[in-house]
Amino acid sequence: MTLSRHALGREGEALAAAELERRGFTVVDRHYVCRGGELDLVVLEGDCLCFVEVRSRGPSPIDPLETISGPKRRRVVHAARDWLRRYGGPPRPVRFDVLAVRSAPGGGFELELVRNAFDAAE
Repeated sequence: MTLSRHALGREGEALAAAELERRGFTVVDRHYVCRGGELDLVVLEGDCLCFVEVRSRGPSPIDPLETISGPKRRRVVHAARDWLRRYGGPPRPVRFDVLAVRSAPGGGFELELVRNAFDAAE
């Protein structure tokens, strides 16, 4: 059974959150939506606040990491700025990560975290 694109995205976000928690991150927020953008996950790694874009793909020759266009990065940065205005708290280091969720041969998923995948100046 193949998942719909929406269902695959939600499953990917759940897998990503669980993987990040397993690695010692603390999930602060999930699926934050504002006018002009959205954030899949907001997590803490130590004192660093990380905005994580989760890219999920079923069987495909296209790597999920290649699907983050300039406009998509700008929407994530916009949403991060909105989130920080609302909930940011004291100043702290911030970064933008990407977590790729790929269908694995034989079933299941492979996850790859790319820290500092892009920055707010892009």
